[in-house]
Amino acid sequence: MELKVGRMIVGDMQTNTFFVYREGESKVMLFDPAAQGKYINDKLKEKGFEVEVILLTHGHFDHIGGADALRKESGAKIYAMEAEKVLLEDAYVNVSAQMHRPVTLEADGFFNDGDILEYGDKKCRVIGTPGHTIGSCCFYFEEAGILIGGDTLFAESYGRTDFPTGKMTSLRESVKEKLFVLPDDTKVYPGHGPATTIGHEKEYNPLF
Repeated sequence: MELKVGRMIVGDMQTNTFFVYREGESKVMLFDPAAQGKYINDKLKEKGFEVEVILLTHGHFDHIGGADALRKESGAKIYAMEAEKVLLEDAYVNVSAQMHRPVTLEADGFFNDGDILEYGDKKCRVIGTPGHTIGSCCFYFEEAGILIGGDTLFAESYGRTDFPTGKMTSLRESVKEKLFVLPDDTKVYPGHGPATTIGHEKEYNPLF
């Protein structure tokens, strides 16, 4: 059975919360629970799904706002890039303080660039893509040609770098050296907006 990607759009910033599952199975890998953690869990349960793990592409408030509630509801653990610890634990650095809704989060564990994450028969590779934040990352499911991209790469756009720990030169380098080496038909599922492909972005992304 093939891997599938589901999506919910939640929170004030209309963040894409994705879940990856194998067709015919109930357990999902959940990415970036932006808000409404209980709602996310309830909706998944209605569809017969169970959250197996919560993975974060980065620690900005609009990607972690529902994580703690989802952890409490589902019992799933939360993991992020080790370099992103400073954003998770500091409301100023993750920009939530500036939004007057301070949020912090303690992850259950951390991973690093190049790590292979396996949950059941689902496997992905962590691709560290610093630039949007110091510890931004993407998750690549080679089997299915799927990239959960966070705010590193959007459809004909890219993540802003003017927040704490952001750096434009690092973002450009990450996309060119880490993402544009993937097959052109790789489907990119970004943190905001519609899906795209690596091939399309090579041709039309204004970052290059």
